[in-house]
Amino acid sequence: MTAPARIGILTVSDRASRGEYADEGGPAIRAYLAEVLASPWQPHERIVPDDVEAIAAAIHEFAAEGCCLVVTTGGTGPAPRDVTPEATERVCTKLLPGFGERMRQVSLAHVPTAILSRQTAGICGTALVVNLPGRPKSIRECLEAVFPAIPYCIDLVHTGIPTAPRLETRPDRLVAFRPRSP
Repeated sequence: MTAPARIGILTVSDRASRGEYADEGGPAIRAYLAEVLASPWQPHERIVPDDVEAIAAAIHEFAAEGCCLVVTTGGTGPAPRDVTPEATERVCTKLLPGFGERMRQVSLAHVPTAILSRQTAGICGTALVVNLPGRPKSIRECLEAVFPAIPYCIDLVHTGIPTAPRLETRPDRLVAFRPRSP
């Protein structure tokens, strides 16, 4: 039996990292994953302040610890302290701008300020890193939009690795795309 997939959940927030308010983003991500994933998985969670070095270090550590997916929440807006995309770009060897494009497209149906969001995605080691906004409602909308592509992306990143994790979704809840074998 394959070991449960490790998934990093990184909340980026000055105030939550100081304990000034409860993190809502991380629990929203965990709840969504529990709802759609059929395969075994383990959440690895962390809260860091809005700081490029702290965010980059946490993403890199999650990847080094074997997380196949790292999902961040917060720090994607235009405010001076919003630096999650910069940290993501710093540690990723490949960027996947289609993730951010799709999330903004879906978010625009709900709020005109979605154009201010700077979510992105990329590959750090063998981990797919996806930046999400900070509000639970927006997290759910964005994950719903991009999650069908996430399992196949992880398959591709792990090509040739015999112990690669395989994320399977609950088909009654969300169908992930994987090309049919010839």
